[in-house]
Amino acid sequence: MSILGSILGGIFKKKKPEVVTPTSGPAPTVAPTAQAQFTPAPAAAAVAEAPEVDVAGILDFMNDQRAQKLNWRTSIVDLMKLVGLESSLAERKELADELGYTGDKSDSASMNIWLHKQVIQKIKDNGGRLPTDL
Repeated sequence: MSILGSILGGIFKKKKPEVVTPTSGPAPTVAPTAQAQFTPAPAAAAVAEAPEVDVAGILDFMNDQRAQKLNWRTSIVDLMKLVGLESSLAERKELADELGYTGDKSDSASMNIWLHKQVIQKIKDNGGRLPTDL
């Protein structure tokens, strides 16, 4: 899994789908006339828009559970630590490659600022709701 995928996965933890067990008895049948009258909805209308996720609330809650408080709102290192990832320079360089960073990776301060902005944007792009100042 990619580093970005791991970050997003640490934030947007997916619930396991519920298993629906069939009830005993015969399956319901549909009269031929009802089948002929059925008109499927367009594909675009069939896909419901996913609700936004309060990412700030999730990350703040995770941070409250830690003895060492992390500044995930401004630090890519702290954000990575908060979701349980290694935040070494090598990992951040790999994340920079993954996200298409074209700057000087030896300037880790500039790279870290860029990474944080990109990751915050990816969180928003994936349905995360964050304060407007992020």
